[in-house]
Amino acid sequence: MDDIILYFENLDPILGAFYATTFTWLVTAVGASTVFFFKAINRNFMDGMLGFTGGVMVAASVWSLLIPAMNMSEGEGFVKVLPAILGFLFGAGFLYALDRLLPHLHVNFKQVEGVKTPWQKTTLLVLAITLHNIPEGLAVGVLFGGVAVGLPEASIAGAVALAIGIGLQNLPEGIAVAMPLRRLGMSRKKSFFYGQFSAIVEPIAGVVGALAVTVFTPILPYALAFAAGAMIFVVVEEVIPEAQQNKDSDIATIGFIIGFLIMMSLDVVLG
Repeated sequence: MDDIILYFENLDPILGAFYATTFTWLVTAVGASTVFFFKAINRNFMDGMLGFTGGVMVAASVWSLLIPAMNMSEGEGFVKVLPAILGFLFGAGFLYALDRLLPHLHVNFKQVEGVKTPWQKTTLLVLAITLHNIPEGLAVGVLFGGVAVGLPEASIAGAVALAIGIGLQNLPEGIAVAMPLRRLGMSRKKSFFYGQFSAIVEPIAGVVGALAVTVFTPILPYALAFAAGAMIFVVVEEVIPEAQQNKDSDIATIGFIIGFLIMMSLDVVLG
């Protein structure tokens, strides 16, 4: 792990953001590749993995994003926490607007959300997971951007820890796209393609986030909190409800706790 951190320390932070988010995209592809080996994935396993995803995203939002955002803010009391509050609200509001406007289909196939559209279920499902990946790539990117401008609260180790955590929870997301598409009758190759394609937005969001912070350094606390608000919205709006649909909801809860503890530990130990 020390060698990985040292490698990223010797890279241009913008390039580091691209490499780190490309890693998270590739992990999604690994998850999507399960369609080549399995006809279906056990529902309990998927619930546990979705819970794990939620745990990672919540812990990352707190330790990797909100706490650094407050630490790097100036002032005392409410003034110090205000950038985190505003950024969090804007992030959640941004995802809420996308959720209301962009047509997409949840994994359970029960309800199409957003404006009415003639698009096929496959397109809508891929769009749903793509919505998840925007704040994830952005979160990694803004941390690397903080390193680029030399802010002490942002570290390569913290950015790498976040990328690893996001990568871990992208594995079940790849499965969650590819397997349902396969059940709809799509070929294994196409199911895999759309499964990994849902995360292609992460390297894009990562580079955009890093560049934005380097150009407008004062927005970093807001950008970190923005990513946190967007990720928490995704967890509450879709990940947790999706994981709790099965009768044995304890599996998803246990997965959430494990994911939360792993991400918290990664951030504290590495960051």
